Amino acid sequence: QIHRNVKVPTLDIVLRMKLRCLVVALCVGVGAMAGKYSREFNEPEPSGGDGQTMEFRIAKLNQVWEKAKRMQLSPVRQAELHSDIKIQEKDELQWKKVKVQGLDENGEKEAQLRRNFNVILAKYGMDGKRDTRPLESNHLKDHDTKEGDTFEDPRLDKLWNKAKSSGKFSNEELLSLKREFQHHKDKTYEYNILMDTVSRTEEIHKNVISSLEGDTKEHVLHQKHTDLKQKMRDLNQGFERLSKLSHEGFTEDSEFREPRVIELWEAAKRANLSSDELDSLKEELRHFETKVEKHSHYQEQLELSHQKLRHVESLGDKEHIKRNQEKYETLAEKTREMGYKMKKHMQDLSNKISREGLGHIEL
Repeated sequence: QIHRNVKVPTLDIVLRMKLRCLVVALCVGVGAMAGKYSREFNEPEPSGGDGQTMEFRIAKLNQVWEKAKRMQLSPVRQAELHSDIKIQEKDELQWKKVKVQGLDENGEKEAQLRRNFNVILAKYGMDGKRDTRPLESNHLKDHDTKEGDTFEDPRLDKLWNKAKSSGKFSNEELLSLKREFQHHKDKTYEYNILMDTVSRTEEIHKNVISSLEGDTKEHVLHQKHTDLKQKMRDLNQGFERLSKLSHEGFTEDSEFREPRVIELWEAAKRANLSSDELDSLKEELRHFETKVEKHSHYQEQLELSHQKLRHVESLGDKEHIKRNQEKYETLAEKTREMGYKMKKHMQDLSNKISREGLGHIEL
């Protein structure tokens, strides 16, 4: 029996109440979806909270880039760093997919990515040890090596001086030879960085992976030293090539001019590839060499553009400064983009030769 004083809601009131509930539910749902799928939710907050667009999708890589912009890096070196960070970003995002699929159970690829990241920090003086290593020049190496400059290796200096005085090389060939010597010097420098990085972080890595099974732990530790041994073998083979080249000169059937391309071609000839595979790779390397030369040209133009901008800034003409600043920024962006494409192509070619997945020749 219903009490007569209790008011029964009219149909109009009931409909209004249901409509309000529906509106509230829709608002909550839309808000949740916006939070879940929005750019702000899936990407890190812009640094400083000023709404600026983030350069990279991984927070630690953005931190490195922001720090680099505050450092006194030359335009070419800053562009090189940008390309290296972008390669690191690509590899880390790829690894996350691999990890989800359970394909990196022993942590080998994760450890390699960590080493690559540490090498980037050391290579550009962001590992806290900047003052303990020789600083890189702020200018392009092909154009600022003065008479009497050395390659910081007595063996290289001795070979270079013999080659210069041998009379076997034209001026153009000497320039090509100098690029190969400089490349070997850079590879030695990067090997020393990697060796230092491994030795300084090995204790940390041991602690990190101490929870892994014994065999897996030993495999990860062994892989680090395998990388070092392979790079040492590459250095020894590179020096042997330089020694032979310095004594015998360039032959007419020299396939390539660029040191990085020559390095890949020499590795391909040592690999277990068929004649057809070598011919196919040789053609691809020719295209790659064109890409490397184009990138080098853009680096030179970027350096010249930066010098012109500094000159214009000293004159104080705001309109002239603005025009040159825009040209410089466009050129810098193009150089970074080409650097990334060139390094990715080199990584792909190296993987094709070595079949080592995420492993790649360090630039």
